[in-house]
Amino acid sequence: MNEADRPSEGPLLELIGIAKSFPAVDGVAPPPVLHGVSLRVSAGESVAVVGPSGSGKSTLLNVIGALARPTSGRVNIDGRDLYDRDDAGLAEFRNRCIGFIFQSHHLLPQCTALENVLVPTLVHEHDEIRTTAPDRARALLHRVGLGDRLAHRPAQLSGGECQRVAVVRALINQPRLVLADEPTGSLDQDSADELGRLLGELNREHGVALIAVTHSPKLAALMQRRLTLMRGSLQPWTPPESRHE
Repeated sequence: MNEADRPSEGPLLELIGIAKSFPAVDGVAPPPVLHGVSLRVSAGESVAVVGPSGSGKSTLLNVIGALARPTSGRVNIDGRDLYDRDDAGLAEFRNRCIGFIFQSHHLLPQCTALENVLVPTLVHEHDEIRTTAPDRARALLHRVGLGDRLAHRPAQLSGGECQRVAVVRALINQPRLVLADEPTGSLDQDSADELGRLLGELNREHGVALIAVTHSPKLAALMQRRLTLMRGSLQPWTPPESRHE
């Protein structure tokens, strides 16, 4: 880890007035996807962001995850502006410090579960992370109930098992922040409930901050803090049972 990337005493993540717009199409400028988004997340905290399709949830994760520069505003991680790095610096930071979980697991079909987990470590050619990664991967796969599936390829695993492999892959580089984009969206209810519980347990066990965007009130309820993204702005979350028709 670079000296500038070492933890500070403030929040792990701070968004300050984030706005994100996309270019005009045929001379027509679309409305901003995000505007004035501010958020503070502490190390080890879990946060759910709930909102309808098209509300900007995935765009928000992309901005936090160094995948899309904001149009304006600032993303601080450990007090340093994430986007004061060039593209190569962003890629290195993303690989070392952020783990991603997507709705589709994006596992490589030709690789085993263990090999898929180890893919993010391949860039660390002469690094302790790469040296210790195989043992860590095996231990994590055992932890999520896949100790007897190390040599299985994605086609030989259930959807829930593939998503658990993806969760382990997100943790393999020992990130401080994990971003989950509809992680239970493609699963049946039982598998979704199981994965939600697992995410909460791993968040607590590993002290990693977790931000999950989701349509699922059940997954949101498992997080320590819940917010709604509506029309590009973050608002307090209202549980479905307390909403008035």
